[in-house]
Amino acid sequence: MSAMRTRLAGALALAVAVVPASAETDISAQAIVNKASAAAYYQGADGKATVSMTIADAQGRKRTREFVILRADVDDLDNGEQRFYVYFSRPADVNRTAFLVWKHVGSDDDRWLYLPALDLVKRIAASDERTSFVGSHFFYEDVSGRSPEEDTHILVEETENYYVIESAPKKPDAVEFSKYKNWIHKSTFIPVKTEYYDQYGEVYRTYSALRVEDVEGHPTVVESRMEDRNIGGVTTMVYRAVDYDIGLPMDIFSERYLRTPPREHLR
Repeated sequence: MSAMRTRLAGALALAVAVVPASAETDISAQAIVNKASAAAYYQGADGKATVSMTIADAQGRKRTREFVILRADVDDLDNGEQRFYVYFSRPADVNRTAFLVWKHVGSDDDRWLYLPALDLVKRIAASDERTSFVGSHFFYEDVSGRSPEEDTHILVEETENYYVIESAPKKPDAVEFSKYKNWIHKSTFIPVKTEYYDQYGEVYRTYSALRVEDVEGHPTVVESRMEDRNIGGVTTMVYRAVDYDIGLPMDIFSERYLRTPPREHLR
């Protein structure tokens, strides 16, 4: 399916020009976060993208990763059950590595990682969800998204173009942050910036949506960045060949396809 793409803008101001922002609205912080989660992770009934990841460490040394990500919604509900499948092709040391997520509502997600060098399927515990995703500055949880119900949300600022939401974990012992702040674009509900704060109230980790395009009628982040000041460095992800509503079969999101990838859906 061909994708008509129109660049909306650049850097953090990228999403502002989509349509004029609305005037003051009576909307709760929880509703805003629910819409933002749906905009970031639930566009279309399913989707596919080819991703180029560049990891730069504190010394500026760079590594790259190439992978395809497949996603399918289990039901028609925003922020409902989902499945994710990630398959790595480059470089050689991660070729055939595969990552599978069953995203649940009201309970911990199930995550598996296939390591071809060991021919091993590794179950990722809930306690490891906020650890590095294949050596990058993104976490496993960043790939499939954090449930809006895991945190309490407060609308701390409303500008002409953004809702600024501050969120605190309901289970603070399960995460490494004390709170995080989201800048959510009013027209698209795309989160364009997220700052994570440590126990001392200092920002140590920052997500930025660098570029947003309209793909088949869906505002879509096609370039993003994660910076971690604790370890230094930054990871950038560029999404290509993004496609929605392609009719992915649900059975490919199963453990047996970790060792035997569904190649016809990865091309």
